[in-house]
Amino acid sequence: MSAPAGRIPVPAIRGATAADVEDIHRLIVELAAATGKAHLVRSAPGDFLRFGFEGRPAFQALIAEHRGRIAGLSLYFYNFSSWRGELGVYIQDLVVAADARGLGLGRELMRETARRARADGATHLRLAVDKSNSGAIGFYRGLGLERSDDECIFQARGPAFRALAE
Repeated sequence: MSAPAGRIPVPAIRGATAADVEDIHRLIVELAAATGKAHLVRSAPGDFLRFGFEGRPAFQALIAEHRGRIAGLSLYFYNFSSWRGELGVYIQDLVVAADARGLGLGRELMRETARRARADGATHLRLAVDKSNSGAIGFYRGLGLERSDDECIFQARGPAFRALAE
C-alpha cells in the first residue's frame, strides 16, 4: 500500500475467514467498550466461527487491514424488504480499531459492503447505531445515510424470548 506523500493509502479490504475469528471478537469487544457496554458482550470467538464459517453461515464479514494487522470489520447479513420486494443488506457491526480511526477504513468497509451487496442484487443498506454514539451518527450522515424516524426496534430476549417460543 504505497501512496504519494501526504496521501493516506487505500486500505486492504478482504473477506473474513475462519482464521479471523479472534480478531473479529476483539473488535466487537472494543466497539462495546467504546460505547460503555463491554459488560454486555457474551460472545466468544467460537460463536463467530460457528455462526459465520460453519454450516449455513448467518453472517458475512469484511476485514480491513492496516500496517499488517486487522484494524476494521464490517459484519453484515442479507434481508428482504417485503414492502419493496427487494433484497437489502444489514450491517450488524462496523468497527475500526481506536488507533486506526481517521484513515478511511470505515468508509472503505461501508463501500465494499455496499459493492458486494449490490453485486448480489441488494438495493438498500440498513444499520442501527447506539443513540449515544454521536461520532458514528455523524459518520453515517456524512456518507449519505438517513435516519429512519418512523421505526422503533423491539426485542424479545431471555425469558421473554423463551416464553414466546413455547
